[in-house]
Parts: sequence; C-alpha cells; structure tokens
Amino acid sequence: MSTIRLARAAIHNASIERGRGLTDPEVEEIIGREIKRRREAIEAYAKGGREDLAQKESLELAILSEYLPPPLTEAEVRALVDEAVVQTAAKGPADVGRVMRVLMPKVGSRADGAMVQRLVRAALGAGT
Repeated sequence: MSTIRLARAAIHNASIERGRGLTDPEVEEIIGREIKRRREAIEAYAKGGREDLAQKESLELAILSEYLPPPLTEAEVRALVDEAVVQTAAKGPADVGRVMRVLMPKVGSRADGAMVQRLVRAALGAGT
C-alpha cells in the first residue's frame, strides 16, 4: 500500500508542478523514474550488506513494474534504432544526438536509456 501511495504522490506532485493533468506517457515516465530509484537503492543496499532493505526495495520494484507496459527487448530497440537512423538520415558518430532525440519519445520508459544509446552508437559506428 505504501508503494502505491508514494507513486500516486509523485504523480500528483508532477501534475501540480505542470499545472495540468498528466498524459499516460507522462505517468509512465514518472513510474519509470520511481523504478529506477528502486534499482539504484537495491544496488546501494546490496553493496552495504543490507539485504533486508534490498529485499524491501525489490518488492516495491515488482509492484511498480506491474503498472508499466512490458519492457522492449534488445531486438525491438535495435529495430527502432534502425528506423530512427533511416528517418534522420544519420551517417556517423556526429549524428548520435539527432537519432536519440527521435528515438527516445518512441522508446519512453520501456527501455534503459544507456542500452538505447549503446545501440545507437553501435549502429552509427561510434563505438561504446
């Protein structure tokens, strides 16, 4: 129950901050941020030897994940990257930013930004 309350509070605060109701993609983005916070907390607690707190964060992560569409697979992201490269007529490493600007709204919170960037860099021959 507390996990849902925290997520609803984050959504409510974002709505107040923007002065309007939020769209579904905006709500998904907020839930995605909350999930990212949980993942970071799990890592920190595990490194600190606090398995009890890491377990609590893992349970919260599982609850929040239920409210998002399923994550994109690496193959699905790769297909979107190829599409964005063609759409932007990107030719090389200097075009990474342009491709990312087109790609991220399509991907949203359904894929890790670092993975997306890695795939874009690989597609444009920019290395890792």
